Amino acid sequence: MERLDINNIPKEKFEPISIDDNLDREKISAPSLNFLQDSWRRLKKNKGAVISLVLLIIISVLAFGSIWVSPHDPTKQNPKHINLPPRIPGISIDGFNGTAVVGGNRVDKYEQAKVPDDVNYYLGTDGLGRDELSRLLMGTRMSLIIAFVAAFLDLTFGVIYGMISGMKGGRTDNVMQRILEILSGIPNLVVMILMLTIFKPGMMSIILAMIITGWITMARIVRAQTLKIKDQEYVLAATTLGVSKPKIALKHVLPNISGVIIVQMMFSIPSAIFFEAFLSFIGLGLTPPTASLGTLLNEGYKTFRFLPHLMWAPAITLSVIMICFNLLADGLRDAFDPKMND
Repeated sequence: MERLDINNIPKEKFEPISIDDNLDREKISAPSLNFLQDSWRRLKKNKGAVISLVLLIIISVLAFGSIWVSPHDPTKQNPKHINLPPRIPGISIDGFNGTAVVGGNRVDKYEQAKVPDDVNYYLGTDGLGRDELSRLLMGTRMSLIIAFVAAFLDLTFGVIYGMISGMKGGRTDNVMQRILEILSGIPNLVVMILMLTIFKPGMMSIILAMIITGWITMARIVRAQTLKIKDQEYVLAATTLGVSKPKIALKHVLPNISGVIIVQMMFSIPSAIFFEAFLSFIGLGLTPPTASLGTLLNEGYKTFRFLPHLMWAPAITLSVIMICFNLLADGLRDAFDPKMND
């Protein structure tokens, strides 16, 4: 085999490589994404979570927007318009056209009550003549406010308590965990009844009852994640360099467990909504004329056989809100931690 003489290679065989071509070959085609952008990209692939997020935004906008724009006054009573069925303009379907069956015959309840043609109650009225749609918007708003405030306070107390317990460790951790075990053994209903002996039934009593025991789950999850993160190499390196524990907790531990905290908070919101609805349903929650999903259910089930729409509307709204929050929480869990799908 004839060897190639390097010295005899003509210069025409050599082609210089441009710097631009070399840089293009090493260029990363995919855009650089941070943690939140990458999580949002994965969340958008979950259709159930996206639809739930859109529905929750719509419900929240309608509920809080009704403070300024509402079909009717939710607390105003009108004895002339009591127990009217729903009437939606342009719809002739029975049950939504203002008619009801009375004595085996279908009659126009709006005509009997002499309701003006330009006055419509899209979800009917209750036994005091109050607009059910306006009260439903008000009740949804109150339930969401209670849930968001309780979830925020659970987040605050649970994260602080859990991080202190996890970062301190040793005897301090043991004492703090025994306190959690004592508090977790107290049922929420018992706490609520004790609160009613001190405070009047209302929003403050419900929020305080949720705070006393609601943050325990968050504290335990944060403690477990803190114990896991604080043994990582970068945390040990920061400790070796003399960084204080509070600074390590805020700079290294908290950002790395933020996904777990957000997911747990999203799960706690529907639990708080259901707890408020349960307390209001049994008469330990909000007091009239303030409306919530629980009080509307309490009023609607009494006349369910004759006026089913008074119960169906808040029941469907409560179910949709809780399902959407749970689906969104599942989607966020998969988005923040892709290993959960493996």
